[in-house]
Amino acid sequence: MQLRFNICSWGAWSPRYQQPQDWQHWQSSDDHQSSSVPDAPKLAQVPAMKRRRYSALTKMQLEAAFQADAANSCRTIFASRHGELHRTIGLLDNIVEEEPLSPTAFSQSVHNTASGIYSILTDNRAPSTSIAAGEESLPQALIEAYAQLYEDSTPVLLVFGDQPVPDIYTHFVDEIGLPLSLALVLKRYDETCAKPQLTLSQTREVKNISYGELVHSLSVARPLAGNLGNYHWQLSFD
Repeated sequence: MQLRFNICSWGAWSPRYQQPQDWQHWQSSDDHQSSSVPDAPKLAQVPAMKRRRYSALTKMQLEAAFQADAANSCRTIFASRHGELHRTIGLLDNIVEEEPLSPTAFSQSVHNTASGIYSILTDNRAPSTSIAAGEESLPQALIEAYAQLYEDSTPVLLVFGDQPVPDIYTHFVDEIGLPLSLALVLKRYDETCAKPQLTLSQTREVKNISYGELVHSLSVARPLAGNLGNYHWQLSFD
């Protein structure tokens, strides 16, 4: 299997690297969160009455999507392994404590929360898909994007985002490089296109890379090849 795309534009957010230019200074040793950095973007382009209701994950995904600046009519794919798990845990705690559930929290605890809110904020009525595929959520979203582009060559906006799981689940997962959100506006691969090229293929015996390293390479237009999850990723800038 080999999937090839051109990246028309992109955006990414993490507590330490909040704008595309910040990722030029990414360092692997910084892949951790501290009290001196925010847990969510400010999302200044959204009215305060609206954004105060959003979870940190939704804000992260929206910020990356806004940075990518896709057309309002662009089809969207939102991917997250854990989704609104923090909000769901809060609701379960409310039930245990026999406290009333927040209607807003309940309505925004579904996996496609960010997808729905993004479509409302941008008046985007194009089809949207939400992907949850465990550790392979981002690669599976790229497979979905490839399938959609095969049927219709107009660009697709892919948004991936996740946070560290709540403490009660930490012994079930082993994840690094989170929290992070990444948005890519992808088009069908064209060898004559001057845009960056992304190739996803079967794993090879080469070095492992991280989400942060992938975004850093995009920000500095530096070629990259390595294994991320169970796939081999390659960025090129011909």
